[in-house]
Amino acid sequence: MASPEQSIFERRVDPVLQAGVVLAMVFVVDLFGLIISGTDTVGVSNRFPWLCAASFMLFFALFNAVLSAAAANTAKYWGRSVYSFMGLALGAGLLAWAFSGLTISEAGSYRWIYLVVTVGYLVFLGLVSMIKNVVSFAQREEWNRPRLKNRERDK
Repeated sequence: MASPEQSIFERRVDPVLQAGVVLAMVFVVDLFGLIISGTDTVGVSNRFPWLCAASFMLFFALFNAVLSAAAANTAKYWGRSVYSFMGLALGAGLLAWAFSGLTISEAGSYRWIYLVVTVGYLVFLGLVSMIKNVVSFAQREEWNRPRLKNRERDK
């Protein structure tokens, strides 16, 4: 078990588990939106489930990319992450379609939002990987003293 001082960003959490938890959160929020819309106290749009799906996909994208920094095997983590994201996108889309009765084409601009979130997810993964590589390179280098430029040679 992890020590209480260990940061959430240092933990190794399986991407499939992350996607499963996020998909469950999408279901709960969609169900809550359905209950609220049934009471007629607050006007809930029929596109709310699509908003919820896209929002939780972005949530997964951010946290999955950040948590990928702690992965021991980056290639394996990336593979599982991308497949988990695809499963989450499909599952959240099916839930949104089931709760709203609208396809993604009928839901307005959500097709483009899905595309933007997907591209953003890949960019997040790439940035975190690049930062991880730069940090590991910097840690391997010896930083005894900076190299001095020979100004005499330049003149």
